[in-house]
Amino acid sequence: MAENKTNLKLDALRNQVRDSIKDFTEKLTSELAENLQSITVIGSSLTGDFRPGQSDINTVLVLDKHNLSSLNAIASLAKPMRKKHISPPLLMTESYIEQSLDVFGVEFLDFQLTHKTILGNDPFESLAFDKKDVRLQCERELKAMLIRLRQGYIASGANKKLVRDVLISTAKGLTPFLRAILWLKDIERPTQAEPTLSKAAEQFSVNLESLETARNWQNQNARLSEAEITNAFELVYATVEKLALIVDKLEV
Repeated sequence: MAENKTNLKLDALRNQVRDSIKDFTEKLTSELAENLQSITVIGSSLTGDFRPGQSDINTVLVLDKHNLSSLNAIASLAKPMRKKHISPPLLMTESYIEQSLDVFGVEFLDFQLTHKTILGNDPFESLAFDKKDVRLQCERELKAMLIRLRQGYIASGANKKLVRDVLISTAKGLTPFLRAILWLKDIERPTQAEPTLSKAAEQFSVNLESLETARNWQNQNARLSEAEITNAFELVYATVEKLALIVDKLEV
């Protein structure tokens, strides 16, 4: 059973996040009532990567059960969520989490590393993972990224802006997998993106500068030439390809 909304542990959040999320979480506890088991803030809003007014605030809601009335209640908050840079929450049940550790180990590892449960019991603290499952997910997703890069390039018609967006998305999406690969080797995982790239580059002897460059594009207004975009695509593709090979050969 969810706690009364007066027991929301909002003091665990930085001021900008707390101010943005306060009304949203209070409305959730009112609208979802007994079906709401916990609210957990995850991701960059808890780290030094957070940029007020730009970064999204991500949450996980654990429900007692999934139903349409709960979906409608949360959907009714969509407009104020957008205004406050709150992403649509991830909805889970306890049984869903338990039954998904073998297929979403990378994501749950990241949640476990960086989260603050502000209502109810912490759903991630005690989770345990099988390294074989995590290694397989890393290999599968990295190889799928190569396919998506090729498809994205074709679909963009080599349009500079569209290719740039594909590369930014790829670079951002790789960070959790780099942390998971570090975890597979029992290496401490940074919570921020840049230190994660640095540590992975050092530990696995792979140049990740192209990923850092692509990540930084999101916060820059630099005009890139067609040659720069083409070169960046080739570098990012080669980097993902090398990471996939590293994971393919990784013994756990």
